[in-house]
Amino acid sequence: MSDEVSALFSTSIYVESMLGLLLLFMWVQNFEIRAVAWWGSAHLLRAGSISLFGLYGQVPDVITIDLANFILLTSFAATWIGTRLYAGRKIKPAMLFAGGIIWLLANQFPLLQQSIPMRSLLSAFIIAGYTWAAAIELWHCPNCPSVSRLPAIFLLFAHGALFLLRTPLVMMLPHPAGTERVFGSIWLTVLSSEALLFTISIAFILMAMAKERAAFIHKAAAMMDPLTGVWNRRGLLTENERFFLPSGKPVPEAAVLLIDLDNFKSINDRFGHAFGDRVLQMFAATARAAVRGSDFVGRLGGEEFAVVLYGLASERALAVAERIRNVFAEQAAVIEGRKVGATVSIGLAVHDGSTIAFTELLWKADRALYRAKEGGRNRVEWAVPDFYSRGQDGVAVPLVQPLPVTRSVA
Repeated sequence: MSDEVSALFSTSIYVESMLGLLLLFMWVQNFEIRAVAWWGSAHLLRAGSISLFGLYGQVPDVITIDLANFILLTSFAATWIGTRLYAGRKIKPAMLFAGGIIWLLANQFPLLQQSIPMRSLLSAFIIAGYTWAAAIELWHCPNCPSVSRLPAIFLLFAHGALFLLRTPLVMMLPHPAGTERVFGSIWLTVLSSEALLFTISIAFILMAMAKERAAFIHKAAAMMDPLTGVWNRRGLLTENERFFLPSGKPVPEAAVLLIDLDNFKSINDRFGHAFGDRVLQMFAATARAAVRGSDFVGRLGGEEFAVVLYGLASERALAVAERIRNVFAEQAAVIEGRKVGATVSIGLAVHDGSTIAFTELLWKADRALYRAKEGGRNRVEWAVPDFYSRGQDGVAVPLVQPLPVTRSVA
């Protein structure tokens, strides 16, 4: 083995190991992002594979060729699995070893056993498949607002294409016989300068993606209610106020349901606060199941919730409110063998196309909720439309001062 090849082996092993350890260190700091552990393991596996390749001629080929390629293919599978986890998709353990097993089984055929370039071409196809699959996972990721994923997608697609092109090019180049021919083909396939640059670039991009995901998780945690898993007051206001900000565009059709659990204090007094928490969780699950994924369900405080619906006519918003009320009354009649009979009162306010703020729409729903409580509870009431007057500039102005949104009537 020449000094240049030996130096490239050593550099690649060192770089892969350091990047793998760095990614695993990031994972230890935040165990919630499991994808980072898979990405770090992928780099460490590649370092092990390269180490075995470097022992060619000193130990049996079953270790330096078969086992080394199996580990190499498994490393790219680990990268793909990491992207699946990052995209929120499920994985199966068999996915990790599928490519390596296919490669080992295919090598039992005489054609591949006698041709190192053909074996290299097969491994290149499998590696390209894994890298392209990883890019596709990121491309179709529904919950990946990360800007860093875009260069990651480009690098993965480009690297897969170069892997496929490199092997035919190497096969066309003249090589000396013996050991140098093996290193000339396999070495250029696995540890070329492009592969080394790729592994450094993709590692730092994956780190950036992990940091962005961690920041997103922390931000989401600050705007989510830990008991029910729905938006808290801050998150609900932040996510919906932007639809009403002046932007020159018409505000989308919207409806707000302000919901209060009836006589909730008596439920806590009769069954305890832990059981009351269970009732709150049940209602949150009922509300989420009754709306679309694009709608918002939030807990404003205590036993008061809000549901924000976009793109629905008044009649359909009323139907959603009635569905929530009826389903919850049915489910909460008896909970865990206890006769609870929990119900809800709902105030419904529909955006009329004016430029009122989201908090003002909540206030209208709050007034409707007050009337539902006064009217006997377990009912839905519309907001009275004459709570607003028009100023000279056309902006809706409340006739009276808004009451706090978080007020609930026992």
